[in-house]
Amino acid sequence: MKAFFEELERTLLSPLAVKSGHSRGRVYPDPDSQNRTCFQRDRDRIIHSKSFRRLKHKTQVFVAMESDHYRSRLTHSLEVAQITRHITRLLRLNEDLGEAIALAHDLGHTPFGHAGERELDHLMGDHGGFEHNLQSRRIVDMLEDKYPHFPGLNLTWEVREALMKHETSYDKVKGDGHYVTLEAQVANVADEIAYNNHDLDDGLSSGILQESALSDRITLWKDAKKSIKSQFSNLEDSDLKYLINSYLISTQIDNVVKESQTRIKESGINAIEDIQKLEDPLVTFDHQMKDKNKELRTHLYDSLYMHPEVYRMNKKGQHIIHQLFTHFTQDMNLLPLSYSQKISDSYPLHRVVCDYIAGMTDVYALKEYNGLSLG
Repeated sequence: MKAFFEELERTLLSPLAVKSGHSRGRVYPDPDSQNRTCFQRDRDRIIHSKSFRRLKHKTQVFVAMESDHYRSRLTHSLEVAQITRHITRLLRLNEDLGEAIALAHDLGHTPFGHAGERELDHLMGDHGGFEHNLQSRRIVDMLEDKYPHFPGLNLTWEVREALMKHETSYDKVKGDGHYVTLEAQVANVADEIAYNNHDLDDGLSSGILQESALSDRITLWKDAKKSIKSQFSNLEDSDLKYLINSYLISTQIDNVVKESQTRIKESGINAIEDIQKLEDPLVTFDHQMKDKNKELRTHLYDSLYMHPEVYRMNKKGQHIIHQLFTHFTQDMNLLPLSYSQKISDSYPLHRVVCDYIAGMTDVYALKEYNGLSLG
């Protein structure tokens, strides 16, 4: 079956799509699967990892234990993967590679969302810092421990490299910032589509965001509402909200596909290696959609992310991380044996503590905090 899938890729995919049969391979020797391509295997290893499962109790915007209906890092990653598969299919790129990148892109996130990441980076300021893209790579390369013949998950070069290049409003690329594959670019844009629209949905569900303010100020929302109302009459507010959210996602996907097709054609490149020579990504929104997204993102920042309720949750999470880090670094005997025994010259105490805390869920971090009587 692997040969069948690889032949399908060669026959159906764009010349600029990464073919699994041409992957740069893995760091450690690893016999091929007979039934899966290398990227399908990467996807499966990510889904079956402990780090992926822990995303179900890690904060997206609202602390994961606040409600069963708010997005977590896990549901966010699944939404990014779905959008990635759709865009890669429309652009005739490698869906399996795009999906693997999307599923792995947030593995390195701390508990308590970006506020937790900022606090851990501050605490690690004199010890190499912390950045969740680098931590995602660290997880798949080293920290996952389930195979006896290599550390980590031993993923393909294409997936591992994409994790280092992930960039959003929060996440800035380290190094030269060049994108290695179009599939990596798709996952990057899919991430933005997912978090903009599900943060809108969660913000409205929480009551923090007001539909009236969106109708007054946000072009994307006004355009979507006008289109939906032209198709349906006498809609309940809740039904209207869901239809608008669906419309926004579909519209943004269509925009990305059309703009990307144009840019790919105009670029004149015909080899994957040429993608890295370009200053700007080929998979992106057009300028008008970028401006509309920026307007929405500014509103989300001012009205949702900095809202007192969200701000208090963030500060509580940062306090928990700060206290855990302080106590573990002052007394390494408080660490689980599986971590304290790893401390060495090449794996110093502060990095061990950082890895331990970064891997926690919101629920487990709070449990450790209460267990150490730090409250």
